[in-house]
Amino acid sequence: MTQFDFIIVGAGSAGCVLASRLSEDPNTTVLLLEAGPSDDSFWIHLPIGYGKTMWSKKYNWCFETDPDPNMNGRRIYWPRGKTLGGSSSINGLIYIRGQREDYDGWAALGNPGWSYRDVLPYFIKSERNQRGASTYHGADGPLSVSDIGAKNELIEAFIEGAQQLGVPRIDDFNGRQQEGAGYYQLTTWKGWRWSTAKGYLKPARHRTNLKIETEAQATGVAIENGRAVGIRYRQRGVDQFVRCRHEVLLAAGAIQSPQILQLSGIGPASLLRKHGIRVVRDLPGVGENLQDHLQIRLIFESTRPTTNDTLRSWLGQAGLGLQWLFKKSGPLAVGINQGGCFMRALPDETVTPDIQFHVATLSADMAGGAVHPFSGLTLSVCQLRPESRGHIRIRSSDPFETPEMRPNYLSTDLDRRTNVAAVKAARAIANSPAMRPYIKREVKPGSMANDDASLLEFCRNNGATIFHPSGTCQMGPDPSSGAVVDARLRVHGVQGLRVVDCSIMPTLVSGNTNAPVVMMAEKAVDMIKEDMRTSIQRPTSSTERPLVVA
Repeated sequence: MTQFDFIIVGAGSAGCVLASRLSEDPNTTVLLLEAGPSDDSFWIHLPIGYGKTMWSKKYNWCFETDPDPNMNGRRIYWPRGKTLGGSSSINGLIYIRGQREDYDGWAALGNPGWSYRDVLPYFIKSERNQRGASTYHGADGPLSVSDIGAKNELIEAFIEGAQQLGVPRIDDFNGRQQEGAGYYQLTTWKGWRWSTAKGYLKPARHRTNLKIETEAQATGVAIENGRAVGIRYRQRGVDQFVRCRHEVLLAAGAIQSPQILQLSGIGPASLLRKHGIRVVRDLPGVGENLQDHLQIRLIFESTRPTTNDTLRSWLGQAGLGLQWLFKKSGPLAVGINQGGCFMRALPDETVTPDIQFHVATLSADMAGGAVHPFSGLTLSVCQLRPESRGHIRIRSSDPFETPEMRPNYLSTDLDRRTNVAAVKAARAIANSPAMRPYIKREVKPGSMANDDASLLEFCRNNGATIFHPSGTCQMGPDPSSGAVVDARLRVHGVQGLRVVDCSIMPTLVSGNTNAPVVMMAEKAVDMIKEDMRTSIQRPTSSTERPLVVA
């Protein structure tokens, strides 16, 4: 086929959902383009395997930010998935939706249909939870969600330590309330990772009305008379063009969706003219409003053996492998971070949790790196709702040149104070009566960091992404105020073009972003179908040549 009803750019957390749901109608033709290869690596499907894919240039874009002056000029490594399933194939598997107030806040910003009451049915629809159906959870959806399984002594001590600081124990971070300490649920099933490629795309791949093209990187959207009519892409060195009858759906993520828009002449006019790109639609917000969760990792040496000890031994590694092979359980089946906590680091300034913990019973200098030569554990903390804003901007009209990525971490007073308070909260839990017997010493930041100034400096020198860049095609009613898409995710001023990924978040959700993106894609499909029923949009003549904008 050289023409499709829908063309989806990006087979990640959102794109797989869109392709699966839209192709349920046998009369609808769908093309799904993915820049990376198929998800055929064993390390993708083994839950702890993201220690390998975290640095794989085959399955990972391996981005780096521009030097950040707020991080003492450091470049921050930004891994993003480049395979079927996208980042859901290489992420840390944690299933978190965020807070009720996040979505009510989106609606209050002028985005009807995005309140918590509106989005909860889509979370439920998408989910197959091991615990079964309930008021907050689904049991029949494509995205499988499981409990960690066996309890861990160190995680139990952490939870009890948080309780001693007044944070309640909780068994469901996605239920009535988020505040509390407990075990995470993961997007796994019977010991395997459950990406959106596994849950949504695999059951749909046999459909004759769905075509999936891998190693096909989009280079621009073709626009004719103010309407998106197709996609240009390069596949294995060959430039291609394909037309669509109804809509182009960008699901390339918070870095590449704005990049593709800018390359297509949709974005800040001054930026486009600077790079010789014809302005199709002046949208100042494209690439702006970049937000991310900054992760601060505290490392401790434990008085008890941890996963570090097991991984340093060939016998230990063999034991983990056999445990997974025969029982589909143990550390290989659950990834790295097992426990967590949502609490208020600045309780006088917020009524809902403002920080999140990821607790691992191992430690290393970097994610996926060699474990430390001691019995280590990691308490990672991140600020949930940062005020700092950055941007994504193309450097040239070359679609294969990595765009400028400036997160501007720690650029506001609130962000700096919250991160310092988060480190203090982690130390307080580590020093609680419940955890103290398990802590031999604090390795990072260490005893030399003993005041706010030195703790902030530790954050600047050691902070890293927790893989949640968002907001660069934000949803809102007014393009002059930075909105890129409306509440139905349609690009302002361009027909037949939507963005469906974490870039549309006006504000970052309070937690991991994978589950919210799946929800957004489920909701987008219903909006697309509703719009198709109410007004069939007809494409321009197929004889018209696409507009060359780059």
